[in-house]
Amino acid sequence: MRTSPVLARLLSGLAAVLVAVPAFAAETNSPLLTLERLYGSGEFGGEGGPSLRWLDDGSGYTTWETATAPGGGRDLVRHDPATGATNILVSAADLVPAGRSSPLSVEDFAWSKDRSRLLIYTDSRRVWRTNSRGDYWVLDRTSHELFRIGGDAPPSSLMFAKFSPDGRKVAYVRDRNIHVQDLQSRRIETLTQTPTPHIVNGTSDWVYEEELYLRDAFRWSPDSRFIAFWQFDTEGVPEVALVNNTDSLYPKVQWVKYPKTGERNSAVRILTVEVEGKTVRPVALPGDPRNHYPFDLTWPEGSARFVVQQLNRLQNTNRLFLADPFTGAVEQFHTDTDAAWVEAHLDLRWTRDGKRFVLPSERDGWEQLYLVSLDGKRKQVTRGKFDAVQLVHLDEKGKWVYYIASPDDPTQRYLYRTRFNGRSTERLSPTNEPGTHSYSASPDGRWAVHTWSRFDQPPRIELITLADHKTVRVFQENTRLKERLAALKKPSSEFLRIPVGDGVELDAWCLRPPDFDASKKYPLLVHVYGEPAGSTVKDEWGGTGLLWHWMLAQQGYVVMSIDNRGTATPRGREWRKSIYRQVGVLASQDQAAALRHLLANRPYLDPDRVGIWGWSGGGSMTLNALLRHPDLYKVGISIASVPNMRLYDTIYQERYMGLPSDNAEGYLQGSPLTFADRLKGELLLIHGTGDDNCHYQGAEALVDAFIRNNLPFRMMSYPNRSHSISEGVNTSRHLRELMTAFLHEKLPPGPR
Repeated sequence: MRTSPVLARLLSGLAAVLVAVPAFAAETNSPLLTLERLYGSGEFGGEGGPSLRWLDDGSGYTTWETATAPGGGRDLVRHDPATGATNILVSAADLVPAGRSSPLSVEDFAWSKDRSRLLIYTDSRRVWRTNSRGDYWVLDRTSHELFRIGGDAPPSSLMFAKFSPDGRKVAYVRDRNIHVQDLQSRRIETLTQTPTPHIVNGTSDWVYEEELYLRDAFRWSPDSRFIAFWQFDTEGVPEVALVNNTDSLYPKVQWVKYPKTGERNSAVRILTVEVEGKTVRPVALPGDPRNHYPFDLTWPEGSARFVVQQLNRLQNTNRLFLADPFTGAVEQFHTDTDAAWVEAHLDLRWTRDGKRFVLPSERDGWEQLYLVSLDGKRKQVTRGKFDAVQLVHLDEKGKWVYYIASPDDPTQRYLYRTRFNGRSTERLSPTNEPGTHSYSASPDGRWAVHTWSRFDQPPRIELITLADHKTVRVFQENTRLKERLAALKKPSSEFLRIPVGDGVELDAWCLRPPDFDASKKYPLLVHVYGEPAGSTVKDEWGGTGLLWHWMLAQQGYVVMSIDNRGTATPRGREWRKSIYRQVGVLASQDQAAALRHLLANRPYLDPDRVGIWGWSGGGSMTLNALLRHPDLYKVGISIASVPNMRLYDTIYQERYMGLPSDNAEGYLQGSPLTFADRLKGELLLIHGTGDDNCHYQGAEALVDAFIRNNLPFRMMSYPNRSHSISEGVNTSRHLRELMTAFLHEKLPPGPR
């Protein structure tokens, strides 16, 4: 039997992939990084600050500390921000259930409003990547009584338990319904009904969880009388199959309701239920519930009505309604529109009287902050040609809005504040600390946990006074990691801007080998994301992922990353929304134009050794680069990609592309699958078969197209791994060894 040339190349490639990466000495004192040091030893793991939780009154913060008393476990300790003094609020001994010898392992917790009771979450079991079920226990701090919520509910079966504002009840989700337990009588009431298996109350379907971050889908009223909640009717939503071939004799198939572009969504409604009478009322939001997205629900303090934000299916109009829990009637009081899409902003920040809130909007061409009142009046707070990236704190007493922005450099982030009247703006982040700053402010705005890092500098984490940015105490300097980094042969780094025509410049970073010689030519590896949900060019510490790029630079690669137009960077609305209805098209054009400029102006880059790699949207962009511009890119590693945009979900893909029915050509031209017959370079395709986000179906569609066109490539499937390809022993290291070996073979390192 004669072996075809294509099959011979495939078999040869497979053998090469299976060859182990050359072993590098994992010596702690070596100046060179290795895969063992990065993914085996944990030698370069950074240290975060304390996992703290601010108390609602701003009087301090709490941390879980190893108990000093016999019995083990952890105490919940209060810290005074000003003095550093501590006292134990809940001891580990109080967390030992009757009949057990050891305390509960606390995964999350919440206080009742008066702090007389503590709600504890433990023994979780994952449902999705970020969604889980578990057990909830209540500790009465006065009587020291500890009891499990849910009565005779099976272990690890409850979700999203919350105290009522008066602290007398706990509501939770179990078996697609909302239940309430009275903490005095222990009586449990089921407040909702699921007449069909398609109805889900109080939690969300897959696409809402993934794209609109809705998980705990119910809210108590401030007077504890009502619960407002989301209801999902998933009937008719098409399903995808996740097949587990490894854990049993026969395959296990899990079916997931997943609306792909243009397909049928769940019907999503908002309802209210009166806790005592169990009377359920629908909220009369306008529009087809399968083609509108009520994505945020807030019950202002002291208000008899609650606020609902609702996007239409195209997501170019956001309407805000006041809803009456007694009647279900709604009153529209604010609207935001955009010719492309409106960003969905969750968890509105309210004034204490519950009459005004801060709402970001791009209506003036930049993302600015507005104070909106319930009578529909809107007042712009921030102004200028910059984006207010994130709201940090609303200071009513001083009439300041604190937020993150970077007017001069979109790769960095700083803290600013502006008066409510917009007439005074101050930068608070130190001017001698360029890079990225983030803040977790106390509820009263007196204090904040401040984190600062740079591209080549691990984070420093400290407690500050927010208004004057004075350091109170340093939590973490990452001294050990900094010392180990200082002992390495460090690549040189550079941030730059690359012109791509028509006055457009793209932000980028570049790593060059430690022993760089500009008279020689080096292979170039481009790390890409390129989609509107994120960016890669940031002046902040990148952890192990960055150090893998350092390792490649030490081995003789130039590594770069470029943010094309349409990425989520603070460069204004026009920048971000230029890719509307052409995701994959303009982005890959920008990447290619930037590469051509680099090759023409940096003679040390070898045009015959150019590679590109990316994950998720970056995996798709890698495919676009390799297939659309085969003259430029010679090697690509595509991980967890979406080769055909029609295969992705409604909320994400339609937000940026519109509906397939009115943008069929855009979907066709934006999908790398369309250009599968153009493959010339060396491609390594990687996907987890258990990826519930970007389905393995897309990888198989691409493989089928390559086979149909008799084109060689390599592929690695990770059984049952999700989108992160991280589950299981040794997975992350195996993945990086695979990638590194492929680059060594197909994009040989070192100067020529």
